[in-house]
Amino acid sequence: MLTLADVVEAIQGTRPTGADLGISEAVVDSRHAIPASLFVAILEGHAYVSQAFNNGAILALVDQDVDPAITVVDLRSPLPSGFSFPKPPFALRVEKTDAALQSVAAFWRQKFNVRVIGITGSVGKSTTKELAAEILSQRFRTLKNQGNFNNEIGLPLTLLRLGPGYDLAILEMGFYKPGDIDLLCSIAKPQVGIVTNIGTVHASRSKSQEAIALGKSELVKALPSSPEGTAILNRDDPLVAQMAEMTSANVFFYGLDPASDLWADEIESQGLNGIRFCIHYQDEIFHLQAPLIGQHSIHTILRAVAVALVEGMTWGEIIFGLKHASSQLRLVAVQTKQGALLLDDTYNASPESMLAGLNLLNELPGRKIAVLGGMNELGPYELIGHQKVGLRAAEVVDQLIVYQKNARMISEAAIGAGFPARSIAALDDPDAVVDTLNSILREGDVVLVKGAHGLRMDHIVQALEVEE
Repeated sequence: MLTLADVVEAIQGTRPTGADLGISEAVVDSRHAIPASLFVAILEGHAYVSQAFNNGAILALVDQDVDPAITVVDLRSPLPSGFSFPKPPFALRVEKTDAALQSVAAFWRQKFNVRVIGITGSVGKSTTKELAAEILSQRFRTLKNQGNFNNEIGLPLTLLRLGPGYDLAILEMGFYKPGDIDLLCSIAKPQVGIVTNIGTVHASRSKSQEAIALGKSELVKALPSSPEGTAILNRDDPLVAQMAEMTSANVFFYGLDPASDLWADEIESQGLNGIRFCIHYQDEIFHLQAPLIGQHSIHTILRAVAVALVEGMTWGEIIFGLKHASSQLRLVAVQTKQGALLLDDTYNASPESMLAGLNLLNELPGRKIAVLGGMNELGPYELIGHQKVGLRAAEVVDQLIVYQKNARMISEAAIGAGFPARSIAALDDPDAVVDTLNSILREGDVVLVKGAHGLRMDHIVQALEVEE
């Protein structure tokens, strides 16, 4: 168990005596504090230190002044020899709480002989993490990020959950600007790195796909040399495949290209029942079915299988894990009162994931309706990204509803491709979207609802879903 002595040693470099106070977990939200937890105050979190203590936290990391009633131990300078810590709860003053959290996480990670697998890419990180964790768990006790804990705060919090029972940690690593993944790797020390693909999301910050690729390549550059390190790379994405030249680790290619180490063909959608496919590895061929929806899921499956092979799992373990996987894309299928099937893919949106959603819609029987919101953070790819979606929508859907301003670029591209304007509704109010769908839906229809997370299009789905 993490202790006060560990926290102080990680921050100051010297281990104090009489500091065996045990810490159950670390949190950054005072509402999530539990007995014996460590509350890390980030920015406005300093106003909630007392609330965290009331909820059971025994320690807090702070870098600002807090309520004068709170006892504070200053770690910005060395503690006197023989220093006696006060009775908890109390706060530890540091230079920067986020940096202190990262130092503690890096210190704690080094105490455990675990294999760490890092995952980055524009699309598919979370589904890859979930499916890989399920397969790996057939043999190994596996730690993974919860939800989207994939940044400079979330990843350290995840690592502080490590304990002696874990064999592996599989960690999603988010990228926003150059240096982000390098920082996460310096904390987590991954031996295996998976890169999914390079899309256009976050191009508003990075300016180009090439710059995004350079940022994500920080993962493969940080891996230890072969044979300890392995980079698992998407051969079907040229910007990812090029990363083989940027690492001294062993390279394992996956994809649809038969030149890959692990590749798939004969991919056949089974609708909501999953996909069938043939998978090839060395001289072995397996005909399989997995419960993930949509042909685009094959790359998720290949990534999960690849890391399982790298970690020495047998095909029996891998196939069992695939067949019994409960992981699914963030897409969820629900029924409406009219008997239509609603594909809720509202977590977020990029051109790549929008196209994947439309491709899935195309694979399913029934009249096809798409409710599409705009996409954010595409930078110089904003127009072309929305246009690509509009062109594909024109090929797939029978009825198109575009939601809010940016999505107008989708409808304009669809009309330019010959899609009838009378089959398009451009709406700005979620209630208007719900009313429109209620008026046109009938049994057997299939509806894709997708857009940027900030549009909260999940509210549209909730208003239409039949409550059981």
